[in-house]
Amino acid sequence: MVGPSFIRVVVPDGGRAVSEKEVDKPEMTDEEIRQMVAESDTGGRRPSGVVAKIIMGVALAWSLFQLWIASPLPFSLGFFVLNDTESRAIHLAVAMFLGYMLFPPLKTSPRAWIPVQDWVIGLLGAFCAAYLYIFYVQLAGRPGQPTTLDLVVAAGGLVFLLEVTRRVVGLPMAIMAILFIGYIFLGPYMPDMIAHKGASFSKAMSHLWLSTEGVFGVALGVSSGFVFLYVLFGALLDTGGAGNYFIKSALSLLGHMRGGPAKAAVVSSGLTGLISGSSIANVVTVGTFTIPLMKRVGYKPHVAGAVETAASVDGQIMPPVMGAAAFLMVEYVGIPYTQIIKHAALPAIMSYIALFYIVHLEACKANLKGIPREVVPPLMNRLVNFVMTISGVVILANIVYFGLGWIKNLAGPASVYIIAVLMLIAYIALLRYEARYPELHMEDPNSPILTLPQPGPTLKSGLHFLLPVAALIWNLMVEELSPALSAFWATVFLMFILVTQRPLSAFFRGREDIRAQADQGFADLKIGLTAGARNMIGVAIATSTAGIIVGTVTLTGIGLVLAEVVELISAGNLLLMLVMVAVASLILGMGVPTTANYIIVSSLMAPVVVELGAQSGLIVPLIAIHMFVFYFGIMADVTPPVGLAAYAAAGIAKTDPLLTGFTAFWYSIRTSVLPFMFIYNTQLLLIGINSVPEFIIVVVFAVIASLVFVAASQHWFLTRNTWPETIVLLLIAFSLFRPNFWMDMVYPPYSRVAATDLMQLIEKSPANESLRVWVEGEDINGKPVKKGMLLPLGEPGPATKRLDGFGLRLLPQGEQVDVLLVKFRSKAEKAGFQQGQKIIAMEVPNPRPAPEWMILPALAVLSVIVVLQRRRIAKGAPS
Repeated sequence: MVGPSFIRVVVPDGGRAVSEKEVDKPEMTDEEIRQMVAESDTGGRRPSGVVAKIIMGVALAWSLFQLWIASPLPFSLGFFVLNDTESRAIHLAVAMFLGYMLFPPLKTSPRAWIPVQDWVIGLLGAFCAAYLYIFYVQLAGRPGQPTTLDLVVAAGGLVFLLEVTRRVVGLPMAIMAILFIGYIFLGPYMPDMIAHKGASFSKAMSHLWLSTEGVFGVALGVSSGFVFLYVLFGALLDTGGAGNYFIKSALSLLGHMRGGPAKAAVVSSGLTGLISGSSIANVVTVGTFTIPLMKRVGYKPHVAGAVETAASVDGQIMPPVMGAAAFLMVEYVGIPYTQIIKHAALPAIMSYIALFYIVHLEACKANLKGIPREVVPPLMNRLVNFVMTISGVVILANIVYFGLGWIKNLAGPASVYIIAVLMLIAYIALLRYEARYPELHMEDPNSPILTLPQPGPTLKSGLHFLLPVAALIWNLMVEELSPALSAFWATVFLMFILVTQRPLSAFFRGREDIRAQADQGFADLKIGLTAGARNMIGVAIATSTAGIIVGTVTLTGIGLVLAEVVELISAGNLLLMLVMVAVASLILGMGVPTTANYIIVSSLMAPVVVELGAQSGLIVPLIAIHMFVFYFGIMADVTPPVGLAAYAAAGIAKTDPLLTGFTAFWYSIRTSVLPFMFIYNTQLLLIGINSVPEFIIVVVFAVIASLVFVAASQHWFLTRNTWPETIVLLLIAFSLFRPNFWMDMVYPPYSRVAATDLMQLIEKSPANESLRVWVEGEDINGKPVKKGMLLPLGEPGPATKRLDGFGLRLLPQGEQVDVLLVKFRSKAEKAGFQQGQKIIAMEVPNPRPAPEWMILPALAVLSVIVVLQRRRIAKGAPS
């Protein structure tokens, strides 16, 4: 098969040739890089023979089990129907077994075979985890009354879990879990501020292992119920060739631009975020191709590695398939996953556009060029292809939602079958269409002859990879299925594609090896199912161990104690507290993966931040706090001196890992600023936007603010900034991010009124309006507390009905309103309402000019900087 035309890459005019010193720097081999990924994500052992088949069989069975429990089949057939606790037990049992099989205990341990002791403790650990499934009926019959065997299994299970955590996740996570377990028993001996009465061995083991409050709690449930299917979806997509397609597509469109390979790395890493939830795997998947290209066009090695690291780490924030923590938010915040996607969309796009701009500025500083093309497409084609590549997933989501959503309204329940038929027809038609173009192959990026694919043929050669993503978006956004069921149907479709794409492609291309291609398709499916299971080991172990910490918090009440400590240290200052949360996340992230980091910090700190913000009058939505923690958990992956993604990138780039890590951290500053901005301006999370013009204004100027901030942080706008220009650019970025900050100084946004007319106001308020109310009550220690809270109202109707939908019952009493009842696990309970509180006042918006008017002065000042820098360029300054 003839591939796309080849071109010889040369260092363009103005580029920087690679020095002999850099060429001679010791280079990590491909095998060493793959081993680094394995040690981090999928296990460093590679046994052969019968043992390899056993492990592959277990991994394959795990994937099929997860597909089974996510499907409607158990309920339709009435066979092997499991409740959440039973499925979590099996999920952890398999993860522990594979963890002991694939992750050696020491660096000196054998990699090619598995010692007997690992088989023994692996099977014992799996039994302890499966104990809740095997003896579920007996345990349910004696809650809180464990037998001696129960306690032995619980204690042994915790020991085995801690050891496999040390191997799979790392020593810091295991130490942290041990410290929390110790805190349970040593509570009476702790300093007065954090002391508690302690717990018996029986109570502690029951809470941590034999109930759903500890190891087998919400976090493991999300890993079993949601995350596995999305990781499996990504693994199958990558096995099918989607990763290579995304990389080649980005390179074909952006490789010719100034600093083109770096821009291609940013875009392709964002697209492969659909495939991999692992930063280090993302670096290796994309970076082995893009980093050498970046170096060849003149990027310094540590810059090339840092760009790929920053882009790969941010892959976890890109909807619609985000990291495991995003699915945990569904449970912790109590909103649908589609809402999580909506809130995450704008910050993710801003972050990637800003990184795209960073690599452009780096190219400007070094006067770098791109890789020249042999054939230059027409301008309109280039423009359309560029927009499609940069925002392909967003465009695809809109096509599915708005372009096909009418089918749901027209056909109702039958729309599922209509879409299934349309997807099948589209799949076959696209494969036939793609057969006109050469197949894509990943060339050796270190060879002197490199491929710069032509945009048209490249984009058209893998369009069918977008169909499973479209199916996922349809299930989530149009059918509004659960995240698990949405991923199940999308994965089933993807499995069908994996089995059939090779023989169908061979048929349409007129080849004779159709049977061999069909066999390879089934082999690909087996590889994808196995890879998905291996990729899940670390997530399952991390969420299980995080359950120990969450269980300790609920058993001892340390969360409330920590709230008092943080409030004391921060002196009630919300900004200082947010900085403390950010630093805590970064420190934890040096030894804890993103998911576990999110569970720990959100469990301990999210309620504290919400409470302090409410007391200071800043009503912070719970989703904003959780997104804040989520972002800094991801930032921790790139924080020196610990950051495997940077080490992997440095190995590919043949440069210093610490220098690469610090450079990547500096590039990621733009991501760390966003969480602070959307705490104070929740419109960045698309909260409180009531019209299309307002939406457009928010999106456009948020993106401009990101670019201005990058220009300030990189000390380069149109040319090199002066220090006064940098400071002014930071102020402009702040003003564009938070125009209400300046408007609030001139016009207060709210006026406080009595609560006497609350019920009438609830009835008159439009759909999905939220009222701001001030509440008085007592905390758990009887201390009086006054705070502001949001009262979401949902659909229009009588006041009692709207309140009931929120989970709240109120009783007007003179000039205040008593909170009579807060329903268990309702939205009201998650929002912080408590029985016995009193609503003493409301806040109603003041008539005032729109805060967006403050954008105009900021743009005027920005235009002055543009004029000044253009004058300097005209006088010979670099641009």
